[in-house]
Amino acid sequence: MNENQSTVLIVDDEPSIRISLRTILSGLGFVVVEAARGEEAVSLVRTAHFDIVLLDINMPGLGGIEVCRVMRKNEPLLPIVMLTVQGSEDRKVEALDAGADDYITKPFQLRELIARIRAAVRRNIIVEDQNKQILIGDVRLDIERHLVQKKGRNVHLTPKQFDLLHYLMANAGRPVPHAKLLRTVWGPEYGNELEYLRTFVRQVRMKIEDDPANPAYLLTESHIGYRFSESV
Repeated sequence: MNENQSTVLIVDDEPSIRISLRTILSGLGFVVVEAARGEEAVSLVRTAHFDIVLLDINMPGLGGIEVCRVMRKNEPLLPIVMLTVQGSEDRKVEALDAGADDYITKPFQLRELIARIRAAVRRNIIVEDQNKQILIGDVRLDIERHLVQKKGRNVHLTPKQFDLLHYLMANAGRPVPHAKLLRTVWGPEYGNELEYLRTFVRQVRMKIEDDPANPAYLLTESHIGYRFSESV
């Protein structure tokens, strides 16, 4: 799939935002469909195919978070990128927990917007043997052999370190909230053990990063969680 020929659904109640996004994305070759309300967007997703949805988090009527939940329930693989506002870290986490793949903050930079859209679309392309090995930069993770290599050399990880790295690499390019990482890797009772997670992240960085103090792979999403870089 060529992501520049993908169909994008823009969901925002502000006409100026929709016009701006339509102009930018149409100029890059994307096919653009618009919806001004959440209810309209849900109906469109049920009746037509979209490669990605850009969804405003704050809308009258059916809000962005609830729209995301409904879309995710009906279309588990549909890439959804939320449009958020500055200083709304709690809402960003809520959006990710509702099933959003990513978020971008208004006012957004063009390069960042396009990068996030293309990353989300690429993640939805099924790659042969993706469930067996994941290769990003110089880091290779082999699920079947439970093996991690950096520049061809084996890296020893404990089982939980491996599980943490596996989950982050499987969601490369996508910000994963602290609580979601803890619940997924360790279980629901660990949802609030933030320092526990930070310790494991430091340990993994020591083993896969050239400079753990300035990581290139395992990145921190301030006030949100962590993101494994999609490409290095």
